[in-house]
Amino acid sequence: MTVTPLHISDHHLVSFSITLPVLPKRNPQHLSLTRRNLHSISPSSVASCTLSSLPDHDSFSSVPLDSATDTLLSSLSSTMDFLCPLSTIRRKNSSPAPWLSDVLRNNRRELRSAARKWKKSKLDTDLTSYRTLLSKFSLDVTSAKTSFYKEKLETSAQDPRKLHNIFSSLLNPPAPPSPSSLTAEDFASFYTEKIERICQTFTSLPTSPTSHNQHSATPSLTQLSTVAAEEVLQITRSCNPTTCPLDPIPSAMLQTILSDLLSFITTVINGSLTSGHIPTAFKKARVIPILKKPALDPSDISNYRPVSLLSFLSKILERVVCNQLSDYLMQNNLHDPNQSGFKAAHSTETPPFGSH
Repeated sequence: MTVTPLHISDHHLVSFSITLPVLPKRNPQHLSLTRRNLHSISPSSVASCTLSSLPDHDSFSSVPLDSATDTLLSSLSSTMDFLCPLSTIRRKNSSPAPWLSDVLRNNRRELRSAARKWKKSKLDTDLTSYRTLLSKFSLDVTSAKTSFYKEKLETSAQDPRKLHNIFSSLLNPPAPPSPSSLTAEDFASFYTEKIERICQTFTSLPTSPTSHNQHSATPSLTQLSTVAAEEVLQITRSCNPTTCPLDPIPSAMLQTILSDLLSFITTVINGSLTSGHIPTAFKKARVIPILKKPALDPSDISNYRPVSLLSFLSKILERVVCNQLSDYLMQNNLHDPNQSGFKAAHSTETPPFGSH
């Protein structure tokens, strides 16, 4: 390193040489995705094909609950496989850009074409054309991002949770997951042993006497009531249409054709409520382990917690039962006044206000 004084200025020129490592060229990674081209089918064709594969309603209602549930799910699955089979595509592993419209994609293709043309010809006219397209594309991207997030914030103005998630994703984007050598068998063994250790702590029932006269005047809930088709329709359409791999049909598509399959879905739900038995297909879950905190060591299996993804129809049954239990607790004033979570209008901020 050398320091050379400059006579025309009070500053000095600092010169040095450094050897930098040559970074390997980053090749874009591609992912193999399995998907269905839902744009190629219409909801009416899905509904008619499903109904043609189902038995008549009287025969459907007479079979056992598990058989009826399996028949409904297999009919939906076979319909999707027939009308819209799974296909595998390769896609570049890039950051998601929900604001990127078809118009912007066409402009981006024109921009890349202009860049290749200028690199090949080296003409000033091609360079000017490329710079014009680049400037226009940058302005269009900025405008699209602004409009997208503005609309997203306006629609979530009354939901603090959604607002927090939006700002968190913008200010603190999630880091890419670290590679881990843990396998599905490792997680299955770990959680099985953990459940066994918890069960060992409950070796005997409590011996303390239980008062049976505490709520003697309160009517007991011994049987869940069957629901009308209109209630199932309202609950299903009010649910967020999330889809997991266990669903035979996308939840949004099921909500669209719900009126055609409503009698079959209501029969399954009422059969479960009457018998007190949950269909075996509804007991299955897709379990995904996620880190408890982003900064934890991904190689330590104890740093993960399991998240269970349930099928959409099982959530409908869960919502029906939850509504009846909530009504029973509210009508008989059985809610704990100090409960602050999992209760309407009683968040974790309620106890501090109630203590003053």
